[in-house]
Amino acid sequence: MTEQFSRTYMLLGEDAMDKLRRSHILLFGLGGVGASVAEALCRCGVGNITLVDNDKINPSNINRQIIATSETIGLYKTEATRKRLAIINPECKVTVHNVFYLPSTENIITADFDYIIDAIDTVTAKIDIIMNAKELHIPVISCMGTGNKLHPELLEITDLFKTSVCPLCRVMRTELKKRGLKNLTVVYSPEMPLKPDTAYLTDMTDKRQSPGSVSFVPPAAGLLIVSKVIRDLIGEK
Repeated sequence: MTEQFSRTYMLLGEDAMDKLRRSHILLFGLGGVGASVAEALCRCGVGNITLVDNDKINPSNINRQIIATSETIGLYKTEATRKRLAIINPECKVTVHNVFYLPSTENIITADFDYIIDAIDTVTAKIDIIMNAKELHIPVISCMGTGNKLHPELLEITDLFKTSVCPLCRVMRTELKKRGLKNLTVVYSPEMPLKPDTAYLTDMTDKRQSPGSVSFVPPAAGLLIVSKVIRDLIGEK
């Protein structure tokens, strides 16, 4: 036991911490949600993390992504995250894939992982990740929409088929039901999304699809995800 994890040992105990040290988590997406997921997993003592994202950090990420600073602009999010995690826990083994996940890259998902986390926005990719995880009997948790929202206290961990209001949840329910899936653990919010004023956008993203965001909703969703993953891994409800 190292001093940096002593407070976590106090709550979880030696067996649980050993389990986390041996666990391997596959994380898709390093945006406002995923970047906070990666750091929280590392700070909990998870020993192996594989990161999948093809984006580079730009100035508009700084308002909500823990890896985004004036010094990391232009870096791949995977590389910025790997460097940050190495400073936090040098013993954490981090593997990166600088790719945009598509069915053609599904060989990333193998039976070697203990948990899969979906923190991406693309519906097609989310569905493929989830269905591959289910086929391999790997626990999976998926984050729904956090953009255009201001109330992190409304976020919750639940089953996708018990959700309401969230447009992304509605699409995912429809598509996964077609594929015979009857349950999926998600983090979502029933908060009615605000309508963003796209006149303030300064980058080249599609103004019809770019949501507004703040510093406290996406990271809160990420921390909720990690709380569920860690408890599942160590068998704590």
